[in-house]
Amino acid sequence: MPHTPPHFADRLLEFFCAPHLLEEVQGDLYERYVRDVRQLGVAKAKRNYIFNVLSFFRPFAIKRQPTEYPQPLFLHPAMLRNYFKIALRNLWRNKSFSAINILGLALGLTCSLLIFLWVRDELRIDHYHANGPHLYRLMERQFSDGKRTASPGTPWPISLEIPKKFPEIVHAAGFSWPGSLTFDANNKISKENGNWAGADWFKMFSVPLLAGSPETALKSPTSLAISRKLAVNYFGSPEAAVGKSIRIENKDDYQVMAVFEDLLENSSDKYDFLLPWDDFERRNNGWANDWSNQGPRAFVQLRPDTDVAAFEAKLKPFLHNYNKGIDLKNLASFDIELFLQPFEEIYLNSEMTNGEISGGRIEYVRLFSVVAVFLLLIACINFMNLSTARSAKRAKEVGIRKVVGAERSRLIGQFIGEAMMLTLIAVVVALVLIAILLPGFNQLTDKKIALPFTEPSFGLTLLGIVAVTGILAGSYPALFLSSLQPVKILKGSLKFQPGATFFRQSLVVVQFVISMLLILGTVVVYRQVNYIQTKNLGFDRGNLIYIPLEGELPPKFTTLKQELTQLPGIAAISRMSEQPGGIYNGTSDANWTGKDPTVKINFVNVSAGYDLAKSLKVKLLQGRDFSPNFTTDSVGYIINEQAAKRIGYKNPIDQPLTFWGKKGKIIGLVQDFHFSSMHDPIQPLIIRFGEKDDYGYLLVRTQPGQTKQALASLETICKQLNPKFPFNYTFADQEFQKLYRSEQVVGTLSTYFAILAIFIACLGLFGLASFTAEQRTKEIGVRKVLGASVTSVVGLLAGNFLKLVVIAIVIASPIAWYVMNLWLQGFAYKIPIAWWMFALAGLLAVGIALLTVSFQSIKAALMNPVKSLRSE
Repeated sequence: MPHTPPHFADRLLEFFCAPHLLEEVQGDLYERYVRDVRQLGVAKAKRNYIFNVLSFFRPFAIKRQPTEYPQPLFLHPAMLRNYFKIALRNLWRNKSFSAINILGLALGLTCSLLIFLWVRDELRIDHYHANGPHLYRLMERQFSDGKRTASPGTPWPISLEIPKKFPEIVHAAGFSWPGSLTFDANNKISKENGNWAGADWFKMFSVPLLAGSPETALKSPTSLAISRKLAVNYFGSPEAAVGKSIRIENKDDYQVMAVFEDLLENSSDKYDFLLPWDDFERRNNGWANDWSNQGPRAFVQLRPDTDVAAFEAKLKPFLHNYNKGIDLKNLASFDIELFLQPFEEIYLNSEMTNGEISGGRIEYVRLFSVVAVFLLLIACINFMNLSTARSAKRAKEVGIRKVVGAERSRLIGQFIGEAMMLTLIAVVVALVLIAILLPGFNQLTDKKIALPFTEPSFGLTLLGIVAVTGILAGSYPALFLSSLQPVKILKGSLKFQPGATFFRQSLVVVQFVISMLLILGTVVVYRQVNYIQTKNLGFDRGNLIYIPLEGELPPKFTTLKQELTQLPGIAAISRMSEQPGGIYNGTSDANWTGKDPTVKINFVNVSAGYDLAKSLKVKLLQGRDFSPNFTTDSVGYIINEQAAKRIGYKNPIDQPLTFWGKKGKIIGLVQDFHFSSMHDPIQPLIIRFGEKDDYGYLLVRTQPGQTKQALASLETICKQLNPKFPFNYTFADQEFQKLYRSEQVVGTLSTYFAILAIFIACLGLFGLASFTAEQRTKEIGVRKVLGASVTSVVGLLAGNFLKLVVIAIVIASPIAWYVMNLWLQGFAYKIPIAWWMFALAGLLAVGIALLTVSFQSIKAALMNPVKSLRSE
């Protein structure tokens, strides 16, 4: 017969009917169709065929299904295959919708996975040591002058003395700050970075030895342990390096007693060599034997059965018997105590506030973990809004399937399955994007992160993300579509309840609240980082160069200075024992007339040579700089304003001051300047005379615009006077930038995440605008027929969305103020949070939202009303 029944009705039968019953059902319905064609005509016959399919199949589905299908229908292989086909057809039919949906999810997943990889790497730092749970860092807490302070710096002898007093300690080792020394072996000269460490170091920490033994690696004062990299560089192999000699600083020969494997990337301490602890004191560190000085770190390994809390209580008063400045009768006014910090927590918890460990990088880990969840949440909300916006297109499908007996649980399962398939595609796209972005991300964060496909935990994490995201993103569309009433759908009277509209609008508000938080956070972080980078430090770091004084330069310093002062382009020359901006050495061994013997004040100290004020461009408030015209300057001291306040002299110049047992006088008072991080307030500073020290840094101030020529002359003269050492230098402003590397990374990442968050949120807004325009098509048509202008229609549609953005701004502003105020508390010097920051972020969000909504609003307003009203 030339006329055939409607094809889609046959497909409906194939979809729902059991295979062995399909032929019987189709035959019966076809006979009715042939009869109706003859009696009623083709059009009515087709209409009756559709009705017969639905009316015939409904009781069949209800009555026959439980007996014909022993397992749930939606788990039947044929059903699952059909679900998959339907999902693919919907994806292909709605290409632009699918692309936007997948793009939103992929971007959210990309950011979330990148943050997940970064957080995972941060949490693994220093967690590879076998003895890790039993390793602790000794910390020193001081109560003095009404203040509580804490520091990882401890007296140098403590790591040697403390194991003798406490049987709970298995091993103890001191560990110095990093040092850069010149190595000379096999006609190769190079700068290497390393530390001084106690003899038990390799017994405590899991640093594999390729040659040598832990017992002898650092036992002798002239022993040396080097990394595989250095062994290969100087001797060809680790085995060939053992027993060989390396000359250090062109002064002393050390014998390689051990070669250790290159340190893992998840190690917080980076060193290529270790020298014995006994050698630390010998290298011009005579001050180290004084128990009143703090500097190096000390680590202990406790027995596994140790009660840590009880041991810490015994440890607290340990320094009372060693620090000569402590009066045991006056501990109420001054006290000092030891406490422990677990080694595995040091990297993420390194900041101290009021004598307690208060956080550190762990705050960034928590912050970005929350950001990752937020970004993924925004992407899931997008999926909900975009899926709901297209729901009217699939409403008839849901209605027909409900009429023929589909249960709600099966519809929910199908739509969540489709959401999971979309999520799986988005995950694949996200992994491709991550592979592309990882090199730049690693460069930005100073990491070497790779996608860990070989680790089962990563695969399980991806599956978990697919499941959670799929369920979260597909739950609302599934519940919404499955709840639709088939009678209203098939009659064409589908209406959305106010509650559903409110829920969707609430999701948009949540999106923009999160976006506003990120935008405001980015503005505050950027302003703070810019503030600390441009703030007047009290000294001029521009055109200032640091050159390490090593080898022959210290004994030839006078000659070096004379030659350099004659060079063009050089404005001033001085020297310091530490680089300005990195001075942390502290001591309480200072005395003056009228000092309260029960009060101990910690002073930061540094040595310096002539012309310091001129070289640093620090302001002298009173007195003078160190000068060769005054022989008494060898016991002269320059102090800053904070030190003058703590000492209490009204006119400090020529007043007596004893430091480390050297009686002298204060010759100068300089204005406070920042000699350490701006996270910390300026401390009392004592500058002692050090023109003849045989260590430290040469400070060279160049004339503006002549730095390049001055560097060439500096290199020539330094190589002439010090041929055995490579010429090394750093710029003061570059060293200063390193202090705030973490803040710079946070600022950059915050900017990227804020841009992506607002972009993803706008995709959701685009979806809601599409949905609204689709639902109000006939209303817009009637308004235009009655004379409404395009502008009024656009304003009608866009105004509702802008209200949502304004509500989001109102909600996000106080939250952002609170969070960023907490972050700024970590800086002693910080910007105020001004009202214009909120205004700027708000205008930015409103402007972007308006552009997004206007596209759909104008498109709907320009639609021909005849088309929208034709069905009426």
